[in-house]
Amino acid sequence: MSGSSVYRRARTVVAAAAALAAAAVGVWTGVGEGSAHAAGAVPSPDHVVVVVFENHAYSQVIGSSSAPYINSLKAGGANLSQSYAETHPSQPNYFALFSGSTQGITDDSCYTPGFSSAPNLASEQIAAGRSWASYNETLPTQGSTTCSSGKYARKHNPWFGFSNVPTSSAKTFAQFPTDYSTLPQLSFVVPNLCSDMHDCSVSSGDTWLKNNLGAYATWAKTHNSLLVVTFDEDNRLSGNRIPTVFYGQPVTPGADSATTYNHYDLLRTLEDTQGLTTHAGNAAAAKDITGIWAS
Repeated sequence: MSGSSVYRRARTVVAAAAALAAAAVGVWTGVGEGSAHAAGAVPSPDHVVVVVFENHAYSQVIGSSSAPYINSLKAGGANLSQSYAETHPSQPNYFALFSGSTQGITDDSCYTPGFSSAPNLASEQIAAGRSWASYNETLPTQGSTTCSSGKYARKHNPWFGFSNVPTSSAKTFAQFPTDYSTLPQLSFVVPNLCSDMHDCSVSSGDTWLKNNLGAYATWAKTHNSLLVVTFDEDNRLSGNRIPTVFYGQPVTPGADSATTYNHYDLLRTLEDTQGLTTHAGNAAAAKDITGIWAS
């Protein structure tokens, strides 16, 4: 073999070894960065309370003089300026937010309780040994599966559609604790048809939120906890763009994200705040809400 051949072969071997080493470092770095990002993309609050209001577009609430309290939460918390619902009318959106799928629901009609066994936020939380509850204003009694009662409407309460969620975990709003440290790690609050702005004004819903969850919001600021305020859908006039505000100690005050998010992204984010290793339905392909969290 000539000297030049030996040189070329040696150079090839060295180059290959260098490339392999670089690839190994790259793979290791990539895994490390990916794991750190996945673990740190969202916080791990001690308590998360999600409140869902009804049928108002972003511009009807954010910046509106009719919603001073929600706007104060925005100012002291984080605002998603490009948050979107999935569809119309109300009920499919609630199922989407809760389970990552509309579960074949296309209208607001009364479904058969426990008709689905699909994974959902509550079933995942329970399977992981974590605590869950919903607090439903004007629900006649804890666990009642009635379709409607006065200003109560089950169409806004998707947990009753799942056989893997105990009906007993659906509580009345009167059962919402005054000692917030006893709250479940994750819970939903659903106001009734007046308090949620469906039948009554934006102002009435804003006042209800302040009067009923304002003290929790203040507490959350100093107790590693989170309040999420969102809407099921818009007024059908704004491309389904809805208000979504985060408030609490894990949130950077005054943060404003213009990233486009939807109900599936919010569901995934809620799952990840709980450290869940599964993601229901379309949440599996969704993205975490980022850029609003305190370091």
